[in-house]
Amino acid sequence: MLVDFDTLPEESRVWIYQANRSFSKDELEELKSKIETFIEAWTAHGKDLQSGYKIVYKRFIVIALNQNLSAATGCSIDASVHFIQELENAYNVDLMDKMNVSYKQGEFIAYKPLVDFKKMAKNKSVSKNTIVFNNLVTNIAEFNDNWEVPASESWHSRFVK
Repeated sequence: MLVDFDTLPEESRVWIYQANRSFSKDELEELKSKIETFIEAWTAHGKDLQSGYKIVYKRFIVIALNQNLSAATGCSIDASVHFIQELENAYNVDLMDKMNVSYKQGEFIAYKPLVDFKKMAKNKSVSKNTIVFNNLVTNIAEFNDNWEVPASESWHSRFVK
C-alpha cells in the first residue's frame, strides 16, 4: 500500500539504493511509476505493506516500510531486491553495490568506489568535513538526522583525519 513517505512513522525501516549516476528527467518519471506500481503490489504473507518512497538528488532511491503494521519477511525483502535488480538492468545503473561512496562537492554529488575515496582521504581531497551519505541508516529518524552528514559523523570517519 503506497503512502506518502513523509506520513510514515519515524521508526519505519528504510532501504537506500544509491545510483552510480543521476537519472534523467524522463528516467525519473518512468522510475516513479515503476516504484509506485511495485509498492502498491508489495506484500508479506498476503498482507499489504504500508510503504513510501523518495528519490533524492535524482540519484538515491529511498524506500520506507511501516513495520508497526506489517513487517517485511524474507520473501518480501527478496521481492524488493529483485525489483531493484530489474531497475538496474532497465536503466543500466548500479544500485546495489554498497562498496561505493557518494559525497557532496559543493552542490554536486560525487560517486566513487571505496578504494578511490580512501585514496582521496589520504591525499586530503576529502576531509572530516566532507558531506557524505550514510546509506547504513535503518529508519526514517536516522535518515532525517544522520544520512547526510560530515564524514567525521559517519562510518566514513575511519578514512578521514
